[in-house]
Amino acid sequence: MIDHGIALPYHRLHVVPAVVALASPTWQRETWLDPERLEDLAHTVHVLFDDFCHADDPAPCLGYSLRTEEEVELMARLGTAYGAVQDAVGATAPDEAYLDAPGWPAVISVAARLAQVMVTNDLLALEKLHQAGHPS
Repeated sequence: MIDHGIALPYHRLHVVPAVVALASPTWQRETWLDPERLEDLAHTVHVLFDDFCHADDPAPCLGYSLRTEEEVELMARLGTAYGAVQDAVGATAPDEAYLDAPGWPAVISVAARLAQVMVTNDLLALEKLHQAGHPS
């Protein structure tokens, strides 16, 4: 695994929690469907597709908000899975329609794998900094 580092760590600080949210059905139902909470699916999608990454074409994010080719490949799979659900339910469908869509478990599955990889890569990078004597 080649860690390309992160040129835009602030972007990654948004991307990782968005991926984790897509990996957690409990979080989605408790947070996104609660009208008193500010976070919803649209927020998560904007983070991953518009603001801090391009899940539909993540290769340019390598070294900026994504560390490895594996992260790029998994983000592309996430973009494809989400796109399939969006095509099935319609872009303006409410969050609940997405969560109940037959293709939503595929979104959760690839997001869970991507979350695991991203968190592991971040911990490995942190360990390398610690071993190099970087102050914590």
